[in-house]
Amino acid sequence: MTTVYVYVMDTMADWEIGYCLAELHSKRFFRKDASDISVKTVALSKETVKSMGGLTIVPDMTIKDVQVNEDNVLILPGSDVWSDSENFRILELAKQFLETGGLVAAICGATVALANIGLLDDKKHTSNGAGFLNMFCPDYKGTDKYIDQPAVRDGNLITAAATGALEMTKLILEYLDVFAKDTLEHWYAYFSTGNANEFFAMMRSLQK
Repeated sequence: MTTVYVYVMDTMADWEIGYCLAELHSKRFFRKDASDISVKTVALSKETVKSMGGLTIVPDMTIKDVQVNEDNVLILPGSDVWSDSENFRILELAKQFLETGGLVAAICGATVALANIGLLDDKKHTSNGAGFLNMFCPDYKGTDKYIDQPAVRDGNLITAAATGALEMTKLILEYLDVFAKDTLEHWYAYFSTGNANEFFAMMRSLQK
């Protein structure tokens, strides 16, 4: 079984991980032979956190319970408090995930956190626009690896801009291989364009 760990923290941008959590938790469009996925929220403690949208979240576990291996996934949402020193503990886990072969997906402010500890210096990545990481990360050395796209995958690292939640989700679903290829393409087309024909095509693809 693959466990997808979602780091939750006060002021987290809940909408940035909404598409991903909905699909991984509900499994509504998974192909019939997809691997089993478990989604767990993880935080520094078991105390409730309040998202930017006002949602109250009770974490499933603390970071000491996270299993770092090549099969598992760590998702890091944006937040206003990534600069707080206490979050360095999850960044250390992110480094271990990358070294072990597990997937790390970071969006918006979380890309700044990764850049600040050098994890984006040698991998293709994106963030909230060219120059954004240079502005907030004085030791950032990955300018030549920056790609100006909503979301980018390089091996077992996915990064995304604040506006790239849908694209990040597509890359995560593709990496986990839980959707049939045509289902994923129609899913992305439907949610990115609103074209009802794509929705019907997606539903037909589930019958194959």
